[in-house]
Amino acid sequence: MKVLHLGEETLREVSKPVEKIDENIRSLIDEMFVTVKKENGIGLAAPQVGENIRLFIVFINDQKYVFINPEIIETSQEMCVMEEGCLSIPKVYDDVMRPSSVKVQFLNIDGKIKTIEASGLLARVIQHENDHLNGVLFIDRLSEEKKAEAIERFEHKKALFSKKRIRLR
Repeated sequence: MKVLHLGEETLREVSKPVEKIDENIRSLIDEMFVTVKKENGIGLAAPQVGENIRLFIVFINDQKYVFINPEIIETSQEMCVMEEGCLSIPKVYDDVMRPSSVKVQFLNIDGKIKTIEASGLLARVIQHENDHLNGVLFIDRLSEEKKAEAIERFEHKKALFSKKRIRLR
């Protein structure tokens, strides 16, 4: 699957709820896991692969998570800073402040309502990927100055890679 990069309109749209979990959705999920592994990522939202639906996957420590129509229902007051990157903004990383833990309700691949509490890296990835479903990128959580620098770094790397005709990953 092709991962869309910064500048693609789909990345800035609010995603629609998944209406029905069918073979098309299951196939999309399978392809997303293949893609996130191939790209050395740990999370991937459907809008990043051109599907404007409320679905994301997480792959951490050989554990697969599927979140369909997720809703973060609780966040901790405790905040923490962690470096984030994004497959849609390759090779650009920056520190982002987010709640250190979350409670999220979602449908699993069988259509069952699930609720989990997550902290650490899993909480971070859930928040990052959930942002994608609302048209928000991690750079939007930076100061205006840092956001501008991140966009400039992305554009510079994109230009370098296109001159070398190497795929930006």
